[in-house]
Amino acid sequence: MINNRPCVLTFCLSVLMGAFAFAQQSAPATPAKQMTAQETDEANIQLMRQDIRSERKKIVAASLPLTESEATKFWPVYDRYIGETIKVNDVRFALIKEYAANYKNMTDEQAGSFIRRWLALDQDNSQLRVKFIPEFEKVISPTKTAMFMQIDRRLAMLIELQLASQVPVVQP
Repeated sequence: MINNRPCVLTFCLSVLMGAFAFAQQSAPATPAKQMTAQETDEANIQLMRQDIRSERKKIVAASLPLTESEATKFWPVYDRYIGETIKVNDVRFALIKEYAANYKNMTDEQAGSFIRRWLALDQDNSQLRVKFIPEFEKVISPTKTAMFMQIDRRLAMLIELQLASQVPVVQP
């Protein structure tokens, strides 16, 4: 039997990137009061993040072979993991907003602070993965945990690449 998981993962990653692009271009439903451009941007970002989380879960579900028994135990741990990931990403998005407000006139001090905080968030994500390995291994095998972590890491890298392509590079 041919293992089609790489094809499924590739297809799902395309869907995820499509959701990212769509969410960037979508506007929220027209509210009762007129939204400012900043409020609209914030609403679009929140929609995009929600879409990405939804697509990410679908990709994991399609790519990680779980028995019904494993799935019953896995998804609550996954939801806790994503909940903690969201907290780290909330800080990341706040940092991006701060950067967007200052990148054109960034001082050396601000640039140094920005990159150190950005890299600290990368470390926070890595530490979160390490923290959750034993949690996942309680509900699925170490091999399936490794597979999940690979899938999760690949998805995170694709999201990070897409995000990085939208952030202007600091100009000296």
